Amino acid sequence: MIDDKSRCFGSKTELYALYHDTEWGVPVRDDQMLFEMLILEGAHAGLSWETVLKKREGYRAVFHNFDVARVAAMSDADLDAALQNPAIVRHRQKVPGTRTNACIFIEMQKEFGSFSKWIWDHVDGTPIKGNWTTAADIPAVTPLAIAISKDLKKRGMTFVGPTIIYAYLQAVGVVNDHYQGCWRYSP
Repeated sequence: MIDDKSRCFGSKTELYALYHDTEWGVPVRDDQMLFEMLILEGAHAGLSWETVLKKREGYRAVFHNFDVARVAAMSDADLDAALQNPAIVRHRQKVPGTRTNACIFIEMQKEFGSFSKWIWDHVDGTPIKGNWTTAADIPAVTPLAIAISKDLKKRGMTFVGPTIIYAYLQAVGVVNDHYQGCWRYSP
């Protein structure tokens, strides 16, 4: 049963409420989880977040629990099989894009020591705290998201547009956008 707590994006389902209450806006510094959320946010493009959450376990199974090295090593045959698997979003660009993004993610780990270091260096290691009065005030894109998106695209990543990246930054806690009326908000 879903409680009546005020949440940033509502309490559509228990799964949605649980995600909001336990993950969204919580700082993530683990590269494997940062990779998982990058792929899931890319899968989210054009779909509801609830659809992606329902398929999360399928993604973990198909993409080796988001072990970036194993995803980067997936063959074309592996990706073709993934495209037939109803446990994930079967999109002809998103599925192979997962391998592409894994390869670039590994390059960034080598260049910066970790992807976590790279992403968190954008905010000097400290989450940006939004101070929004209502959920409607929370932006869809910010200059930070635009800059990160541009860099990732330049490196060759796919499904990393500014709106996707802002949702990603919120998801992994680089930005904490719980609005003032949300039970998770803290000044």
